[in-house]
Amino acid sequence: MESTANRACGVHGARLNLVEYAVNFSDSHAPLTKPQALIEAERCYYCYDAPCTTACPTSIDIPSFIARIAQGNERGAAKAILEANPLGGMCARVCPTETLCEQACVRNTNEDKPVEIGSLQRYATDALFDAPGAPLFTRAPSTGKRIAVVGAGPAGLACAHGLALRGNDVVLFDANAKLGGLNEYGLATYKTTNGFAQKEVDWLLSIGGISVRCNQRLGRDMTVDSLLASYDAVFLGIGLSGVNTIGIAEPQAEGLRNAVEFIAELRQAHDYSKVPVGRRVVVIGGGMTAVDAAVQATKLGAEDVTIVYRRGASAMSASVVEQRWAQTNGVKIRHWSAPREVLCDDGKVTGVRFVMTSQRADGGITETDETYDLPADMVLKAIGQTYTADHAGAHIALQSGRIATDEEGRTNVGRVWAGGDCRFGGRDLTVEAVEHGKVAAQSIHAALNGA
Repeated sequence: MESTANRACGVHGARLNLVEYAVNFSDSHAPLTKPQALIEAERCYYCYDAPCTTACPTSIDIPSFIARIAQGNERGAAKAILEANPLGGMCARVCPTETLCEQACVRNTNEDKPVEIGSLQRYATDALFDAPGAPLFTRAPSTGKRIAVVGAGPAGLACAHGLALRGNDVVLFDANAKLGGLNEYGLATYKTTNGFAQKEVDWLLSIGGISVRCNQRLGRDMTVDSLLASYDAVFLGIGLSGVNTIGIAEPQAEGLRNAVEFIAELRQAHDYSKVPVGRRVVVIGGGMTAVDAAVQATKLGAEDVTIVYRRGASAMSASVVEQRWAQTNGVKIRHWSAPREVLCDDGKVTGVRFVMTSQRADGGITETDETYDLPADMVLKAIGQTYTADHAGAHIALQSGRIATDEEGRTNVGRVWAGGDCRFGGRDLTVEAVEHGKVAAQSIHAALNGA
């Protein structure tokens, strides 16, 4: 049996006891109790032409659902949410509400504290999923149309639900063994506990009319052309499968890996003690993935975790709330530093050499002459993902490396729509991907059925 001393260095699992794992990976933010929800709902002004609704990418009628909570009508509140956003339960957990609806809340003017819209949204949707009762929505009569939806992330799921609701038959393809996309594989485990992602998927599929085909990858098992030959329309919600490099040599060394793979491993783990983590971890990047990876490394027992970003704090795509969450959980954040070399010894990572950066007058960054080394036995790359163009075929037009569409999601290829992270112009938000899928479903249905 390996000694505790040997496990202290290098990349290992079982750094904590089982009780510590259970605590660390429990729900990061406790849901509101009924009394708390009622009190919070009463804080809403129920504004006419509410700015919070305008700020919501899916245009949820926020005052309406909050009023129903105040009336004790949780089911009615959930219906108001899910009519606008069929993945409203997940969005309540992961949406950056502090920069969307809650930032627009008029309570900020008088109290500097908005209504907790995200928490109230979770309260209402959780109540429904815990006791579904009769179906909320009834599927329309069959149109006889068949649509292929490729990718079962937020965009694909929302599109499939919207199409099926209108009476279309949908075949939902996904490259993974489970549906959900980033909701299932790409979010911090403590944000979506107790299998919530799959619970929401099950509810969404319960509308009927959606057939599921997992482990089917576009470009390997089918093509856009083959789908167009068998279906009336195709929606592409295939996300971003490529991972950006860190811009320097990446040695084949133990301890160097992609943050998205690290997060996915955790999401699918049945026993967190079996997920290996370093004692000293460096995460390169400044987005939500970097924060999720870094915080989870500390929760797995890493003793020293540092996020390193090439620009300043204000340029990080991770929200201020997420940055504070990382620091609250013991993660250090270093700015104005770019990786220069991954340091290795005997096939194992030992650290990263960074060069200090500064901002130029034109807004770009330049490297200085100052360098420093951070010791690490694990380095996680979290500097973004890219669209892999060959998956969909060269005839799909791109813009800045992602699929070009109009406002309704139509591509340059007839009968093909796209949405979510693979579509140009998005903000890589779950809630925006849902809106892409929702709008595309309306557009596809109208195009095929003249409605």
